[in-house]
Amino acid sequence: MAIRPSLTGSHLLAKSLQLEGIENVFTLAGDHILPAMDVMNDQNFKFIDTRHEQAAVHMADAWGRITGRAGVSMYTTPGFSNAIPGLSAALHSESPVLSISGSAALNELGRGATQEIDQIGMAKPTTKGAWLVTDALRIPDTIAHALRVAYSGRRGPVHITIPIDVQQQVIQEQDTDFYLPNQHRSNSVMTATSALVKEAICLLKASQRPIIIAGNAASYRDSGPVLQQLIETTRIPLITEGDARGLVPDDHPYCFGLLDPNLNSASRLLSKADAVVLLGRKQDYIIRYAMPPVIAADAKIIQVDPSESEIGRNRGVAVGIVGDIQSVVAQMDKEAGKHSWKDDEWIQEFEAERELQNKSLDTLAVYETPMHATLVHKTLQSFLKADDFLIFDAGDFCHFGRALLPALKPKRWMYFPPLGMLGLSLPTALAAKLAYPQSRVFILTGDGSIGMNIMEFDTAVRHKLPIVAILGNDAAWGIDRQIQIRVYGKPVSTDLLPTRYDQVIQGLGGCGIHVKTPKDLSPAIEKAINSNQPSLVNVDVQRAISPRGEAAAERLLREST
Repeated sequence: MAIRPSLTGSHLLAKSLQLEGIENVFTLAGDHILPAMDVMNDQNFKFIDTRHEQAAVHMADAWGRITGRAGVSMYTTPGFSNAIPGLSAALHSESPVLSISGSAALNELGRGATQEIDQIGMAKPTTKGAWLVTDALRIPDTIAHALRVAYSGRRGPVHITIPIDVQQQVIQEQDTDFYLPNQHRSNSVMTATSALVKEAICLLKASQRPIIIAGNAASYRDSGPVLQQLIETTRIPLITEGDARGLVPDDHPYCFGLLDPNLNSASRLLSKADAVVLLGRKQDYIIRYAMPPVIAADAKIIQVDPSESEIGRNRGVAVGIVGDIQSVVAQMDKEAGKHSWKDDEWIQEFEAERELQNKSLDTLAVYETPMHATLVHKTLQSFLKADDFLIFDAGDFCHFGRALLPALKPKRWMYFPPLGMLGLSLPTALAAKLAYPQSRVFILTGDGSIGMNIMEFDTAVRHKLPIVAILGNDAAWGIDRQIQIRVYGKPVSTDLLPTRYDQVIQGLGGCGIHVKTPKDLSPAIEKAINSNQPSLVNVDVQRAISPRGEAAAERLLREST
């Protein structure tokens, strides 16, 4: 019979997480976290065990962004090594992930202990902070501090290593001290001074071609309603990006889709703007560091961000506001309401670009075999509801979908973070289904991306998470192969086999369907949806280069001359 002490470090870990409202833990079991897992299981935590630790972090990352609550991932020492890529992605996606690993006993570290590595040193470049717990009594305050860091300014992952002997350390209850989240993290939000708000609105009122861009940090709170009110008051066109997609639906008359000039022609008008409002949107490479020609040299920039270090990071701003996006936008709308605003030719330019984009995509969606990616996405579109999740991986097949399929609700249209790590779509989808079990979850992925985490379909089957993956199979690392041919005249290591991924899913206990012709596509999607199983529709598609791929090839050609 197992003998358990009344109270250990593992109990402190469990209670600390419970006080944070954490119920789900994304994990893969291993010896250095077994004591904690045993106690947490008795405390009714739900473990979602994956087939690879990287996927566990991707799920925690998605959970953190979708729900706003910390996503927790746990693993043993070599599992922590596998988790590093996931933490790197979470840092770029700005997700409040709490990574927890075990290790060999404290008194063995530094002596060549079992599976010993410098976990804290490895974690620091891929997180906002990393700490080693050396005494069980420090577990509550270490977790509190870690989550305080995770949520401060720009959000991001944090890491804690709890050695196995610290998990097993016997403690006395009277020696413990716990705090509720509102006792160690401020619930207040930072607002702007009235002078700065007036300055921003006066600048916008004086401009002829203003534009608002909402980025990741605009999604930290429910800023959609106030953002919609602001653009309805001012009639200023809105472009959304990252986790801000869907804060205002793309079918709103003043919202003009995603920030990507290659996939959304309306966003090219950013280069003509004379005033640009960056709401939680960094001045990073995605907008070419806010420099010309992406943003004109004489354009005035208003930047609102929760992190002071992001204000004017690469280009000076006319108005810089450090604060909570939702609160500042509400202030701006109130001030804007004191002025009169009207539609003009600027809005009409966006409307014309949107119409042109739709017509261009329609010309690609023709019935032919093999199918063009656009036809696949257009067929899927006929099944979609506003409450559905659309989760895109990378590659040419997915880029055509991102150009076509609108974001209609917050946190329902998700693309991988700026790090560009492939294979996030499946773990992200599983977290989405776990968070919103009544919503349907669709993955758009390629045959390259799916190979990264395809075994997580086993996780989906075991945990009864019925998601639907639409896989565009062109037997290639499509976008890179197309770029190679355009730039270098030949492909190198970018050919794949026309693998029957549908049969792989069948073998794992899910629903797998192979589609070769347009007439079979719609029935296959319907069958996958109605199966109520983790499903994959493996569609043979053309090797077609996306506008994103064309732009990358053109850039490489310019740089090589």
